[in-house]
Amino acid sequence: AYEKRFPTCPQIPVFLGSEVLRESHSADGAVHVVERSCRLRVDAPRLLRKIAGVEHVVFVQRNVLNWKERTLLIDAHNETFASRVVVHENCSYTVHPENEDWTCFEQSASLDIRSFFGFENALEKIAMKQYTANVKRGKEVIEHYLNELISQGTSHIPRWTPALGREEDACNQVGQWDSGSLDANRPSSAPGPAPETVSTDGDKLDSDYIERCLGHLTPMQESCLIQLRHWLQETHKGKIPKDEHILRFLRARDFHLDKARDMLCQSLSWRKQQQVDLLLQTWQPPALLEEFYTGGWHYQDIDGRPLYILRLGQMDTKGLMKAVGEEALLRHVLSVNEEGQKRCEGNTKLFGRGFDSWTCLLDLEGLNMRHLWRPGVKALLRMIEVVQDNYPETLGRLLIVRAPRVFPVLWTLISPFINENTRQKFLIYSGSNYQGPGGLVDYLDKEVIPDFLGGESLCNVPEGGLVPKSLYLTEEEQEQADQLRQWSETYQAASIPRGAPHEVAVEILEGESVITWDFDILRGDVVFSLYHTKQLPKPGPREQLIDKSWVLGRDYSRVEAPLICREGESIQGSHVTRWPGVYLLQWQMHSPPGSVACSLPGVDDVLTALHSPGPKCKLLYYCEVLASEDFRGSMSSLESCTSGFSQLSAATSASSSGQSHSSSLISR
Repeated sequence: AYEKRFPTCPQIPVFLGSEVLRESHSADGAVHVVERSCRLRVDAPRLLRKIAGVEHVVFVQRNVLNWKERTLLIDAHNETFASRVVVHENCSYTVHPENEDWTCFEQSASLDIRSFFGFENALEKIAMKQYTANVKRGKEVIEHYLNELISQGTSHIPRWTPALGREEDACNQVGQWDSGSLDANRPSSAPGPAPETVSTDGDKLDSDYIERCLGHLTPMQESCLIQLRHWLQETHKGKIPKDEHILRFLRARDFHLDKARDMLCQSLSWRKQQQVDLLLQTWQPPALLEEFYTGGWHYQDIDGRPLYILRLGQMDTKGLMKAVGEEALLRHVLSVNEEGQKRCEGNTKLFGRGFDSWTCLLDLEGLNMRHLWRPGVKALLRMIEVVQDNYPETLGRLLIVRAPRVFPVLWTLISPFINENTRQKFLIYSGSNYQGPGGLVDYLDKEVIPDFLGGESLCNVPEGGLVPKSLYLTEEEQEQADQLRQWSETYQAASIPRGAPHEVAVEILEGESVITWDFDILRGDVVFSLYHTKQLPKPGPREQLIDKSWVLGRDYSRVEAPLICREGESIQGSHVTRWPGVYLLQWQMHSPPGSVACSLPGVDDVLTALHSPGPKCKLLYYCEVLASEDFRGSMSSLESCTSGFSQLSAATSASSSGQSHSSSLISR
């Protein structure tokens, strides 16, 4: 079952692939040794990947399978950045000494960060989070392949025997087993339906549902949709996409099931990481974007598809990037695509037939060399890549009008990054060719053509214009934005006004668990405390959970002494809980004790006022609850000469179960 994850494993998205470096068998066939080079995607902030100059890292893994002793020993170490970072991991599968039907699994790892471009602390946090996640994920993957083997009829492998008559057979079984396992990991044999098969189980979709919601489907296409949906229901733990969404990925891969499944799985993982499902509820574009971003929805085309108008020639892309940043622009583009899917669903209900794509009208009047600004083109290419990977087949038609002479230059830059199916949907009009027969009237009703193109419809899309340079982000603000973006996927940001603490509630159902926290103070000085209460608090204004009527010692108790955290410090800590209930993590602005001896401000008071953080403190934080045994098993095995976590874990592991224990470490 372990061998089935090679050469690739769809259940581990960060595992990009592997190749065998060396392979050998012992003379009696009892020991099989395989050494592989494995490529892993770097799941780290873009800025860190850019500085390191890599998108994936290489690990060398050596597996020793001993059929005689019934053991599998796995040793792995990193090859990439080996002079800067040393990662060493050991795993073993053995037979339980008291019950030979049980398998014992042990795993340990060490991390030694010698130097990493000044990002040692950031790298440690990323490594800690990924390792703890992979420990849990590893068990799920091995169970998945065990169940797959059983479903394929393999539930028992004959015990190895040294008898002469059985030795050759045993060696052959090893060879067949390994070969079959490797073949089973190729994309065409991974869990899920085979690419060229049609369902024969009689499971069909309702014809009225297909016509009304999905449009015309051949029997083969309908079967592919059913098989992919069933596979998602059996294997995907999150929200199952709607049939319209699944169908887009099948069409993008010409109904090749394995390719569509891989593309869809990567997109679902991306949506979860980026929290895209909540985007329409949480994204509020900056006022500057609403004023200068020249795009908006405008009725529908002649076929009933939602129509989006983008006046790219009137948009100051360079100014917008300098004023709001690339990430805000990308987020806005994603919200447009999410809104487009929502409008397609609305038109499906409105017109009683399926719509899964929309039309875009792209006006290029005003396009000039300013739009060919190199960082802007790179950002555009990145947005095209993200949209193509996660919103395939959502563009029904692209109408490009008033293309100027500079357009061929832009087209030459971006067209290689647009797939062929999408390019076939482009219709390009230069000058005034869009007017009259063969122009926009073939695709839009006359009353829908916007007024700025000679139509009758008043269009409310912003007119754009140059973004004033006074609105550009300063270098310091841009640096802060980059720093915040590094941790946006994992860490939460909080602003703490004076007198209004930020509080997070953690509910503990069992007595002994471990609450871990990690936070960076970006601005100002903060006091961190941990409290316990038996009652579930009601959220108040500004994330306050402790009611003003509560009395300390009666309604809630302090389980951590207050810790003063200075600006620029990074704090990591843990608390082994003693009682069930609600634990409250609290951060509040630190105010030095005022002087009461004199009414006039002294020198210290003036200096304090000059260096005060202003109305708010800022921090990034992350907290997690682990079962006590998981905490010891996953974190105490990570050893590092510079790691605060390893000291923390050792202290926690040494704590007795009858006492509440905590530890906080500060790094500057």
